[in-house]
Amino acid sequence: MAIGVWISLLLYFFLMLAIGFYAWRKSTSSSEEYMLGGRNLNPAVAALSAGASDMSGWLLLGLPGALFASGLAQAWIGIGLLVGALVNWIVVAPRLREQTERYDNSLTIPEFLANRFPTRAMALRTVSAVIIVIFFAVYTASGLVAGGKLFTSAFGGLINIGGLTDYSAGVWLTLIIVLTYTVVGGFLAVSLTDFCQGVIMMLALVIMPIVVLFGSGGGGLSQASETLSQVDPNFLSWTHGLTFIGFLSAVTWGLGYFGQPHIIVRFMAVRSVEEVPKARNIGMSWMLISLVGAVALGVFGRAYAVRNGLDVADPETIFIVLADLLFNPLVTGFLYAALLAAIMSTISSQLLVSSSSLTEDFYRLFLRKEATDKESVMIGRLSVLLVGIVAAIIAGDPNSKVLALVSHAWAGFGAAFGPLMILSLTWKRMSGSGAVAGLVAGAITVIIWFSLGWDRSFMGGPGVYEIIPGFIVAWLAIYVVSLATESTGEFRPIEA
Repeated sequence: MAIGVWISLLLYFFLMLAIGFYAWRKSTSSSEEYMLGGRNLNPAVAALSAGASDMSGWLLLGLPGALFASGLAQAWIGIGLLVGALVNWIVVAPRLREQTERYDNSLTIPEFLANRFPTRAMALRTVSAVIIVIFFAVYTASGLVAGGKLFTSAFGGLINIGGLTDYSAGVWLTLIIVLTYTVVGGFLAVSLTDFCQGVIMMLALVIMPIVVLFGSGGGGLSQASETLSQVDPNFLSWTHGLTFIGFLSAVTWGLGYFGQPHIIVRFMAVRSVEEVPKARNIGMSWMLISLVGAVALGVFGRAYAVRNGLDVADPETIFIVLADLLFNPLVTGFLYAALLAAIMSTISSQLLVSSSSLTEDFYRLFLRKEATDKESVMIGRLSVLLVGIVAAIIAGDPNSKVLALVSHAWAGFGAAFGPLMILSLTWKRMSGSGAVAGLVAGAITVIIWFSLGWDRSFMGGPGVYEIIPGFIVAWLAIYVVSLATESTGEFRPIEA
């Protein structure tokens, strides 16, 4: 690897660690500071932190890879996500920011649900914490797989010491860097690094497609369209080969937003409810630019590869391949840093939410109810380490697909928590028993669905993305059980 690449990567690593130690000095003296940054996030930081922790390596690997391999019809996933994120900012964000503070200053999603439905507090905190830890272990593993793929493509077999390959080195180095600034600096460190990482990701997704399309060997828009038409006349079609079920499976990715703990926890940390609209506008602008860039990278990257006889064995590495081929080593290092930014921003957020649940909804609930803030922060740091190691073990298979791992975890959270969060924030008739029923029904439906392979093939036809049945079953479970049970006294009106 060229020295310029190493210089850029080392500068990036140094910046992330410096932010972590800054946050350690600034905001880790209490549980609220370590887990929510004292509810004092600037709107821009909250917005880009939500976006960067959302998109992960999927944005630079999974989505461009899907478009590279299958054509423009795969862009419906991005459109569904864009719409889902907008509705999430409008419906969930302001209500969650206000209600989590009003309901006894809840620091985690399970704690908020317990305070919102006190008659089922224990069940809600326990079940939701278990779901968070299980699905985040898988979700975090997807980011570590992306880190392994980066090192495999970048080093090309240079590392092989005592069984440590490029892939395993990438997995563990990615984890070590993330663990360092997350364990040390907590939520503020994660949010500030997310902001920087979000800016880097967006710049990379603007620069890369432009160079691929108009740089040497690109040929411009007309040449790219002609090349893609020769490869497949329907490559640029939005609908060719897309069944109604396939379309639904793509756009319903947007349903997942309402139940992603690592995203909606950012809403809880914005400085005030009044600043949520500003954060929304910033976040949606960032997301639109980034998604357009990812789609363009996948489409034009395929045209470039065909025109120049470039063999891309794994479509999910097209970003890495083009970064290495087209740019000066210093710029290549910056682009690698953008990919690491996408990976690390999500991993750090997931680890912190998992550790918060283990600390607040397990340790303080069952083991040490009287634990001090200092003790809770220490347990939170140990929990980050534990979940990270489990995720690295899951990520041990270099043949794992980033998009597949993300899709299962995304569906699990979306179905388990999505209907639960929407209805708990908007429907006063909802009961604690209904909340538990929806949480369990959504998670179990998703697990059964993909375990039986129905996400790949259902009743002899195309597969149905598991978030669809999971979301529907959870919503119905909440509605039916809530109407059949008592909810008096569980909804607190806004105080004047």
